[in-house]
Amino acid sequence: MTGMREGVTSVAEQEISTRLVELLTQQRESLGAAWLENVSATLRGRISVAELDRELRELYSALVDGLRTGGFDWQGDSYAEVRALLGELSRNRARQGFSPTETAVSVLAGKEILEPTTETSAEDIQAYLRLSRLMDALGLYTLEVYAKTREEIISAQSEQLMELSTPVVKLWEGVVAVPLVGTLDSARTQVVMEKLLQTLVDTGSDQAIIDITGVPAVDTEVAQHLLKTVVAARLMGAECTISGIRPQIAQTIVALGIQFGDIVTKATLADALKHALRRNSVDLGRAGGAA
Repeated sequence: MTGMREGVTSVAEQEISTRLVELLTQQRESLGAAWLENVSATLRGRISVAELDRELRELYSALVDGLRTGGFDWQGDSYAEVRALLGELSRNRARQGFSPTETAVSVLAGKEILEPTTETSAEDIQAYLRLSRLMDALGLYTLEVYAKTREEIISAQSEQLMELSTPVVKLWEGVVAVPLVGTLDSARTQVVMEKLLQTLVDTGSDQAIIDITGVPAVDTEVAQHLLKTVVAARLMGAECTISGIRPQIAQTIVALGIQFGDIVTKATLADALKHALRRNSVDLGRAGGAA
């Protein structure tokens, strides 16, 4: 009995897909124009009509081919081109700054072009309902690709911002500094370490200053991240000084019982630079006069 039901279902699905292919083929121009009009109205000129027309024409043709050879199995090989086109469309919309709704409408608006009327036969209404479910599935696939692309874009932007927010600058011959601004977490600590160590190698410096003037608060976690950075620099043969220890931060460090050990700390970046220059045996009087 189960096999008979599956066979009947398969035949019915085939008949419905064949009918849809017939309808979509016979009315290709009018339906394609209606689809384009619906999508254009939603996007309100944010993409050229010519580009949108090309996208939807290619998608329309691929959809008809998929229905003709693969029925409603949108995850099968017959719909490979449909998925590829939807993936490209989703990625382009995500990069262009379109919203999820504006992206999905490019697919879901296709359901409206075959909406049944009072004069539509029962068979065509059934075909429309099956097409509607297919377009819903393709719309969800479009949103999945869109969301993944947006995550990739946000991740790349976060990395770029992190790079920009953790500069390593050369203050003097043999002295480099890392001015930190904002919260110091594990990911940012890793970036700071890598940039600092690479700069120490590139400049041949043996004195590093980590300035935390722009760090709003220092807790146990932030202190641990600072200590890791200092240890990494020491392994490269550089001595580290932490500057920017404001009164509030000093009180917090004492209250938390955080120990910096033999790490030199200074209230200001200027004090830290003076200390580093003394360690390098620079005559500060002559250096100030030359400056």
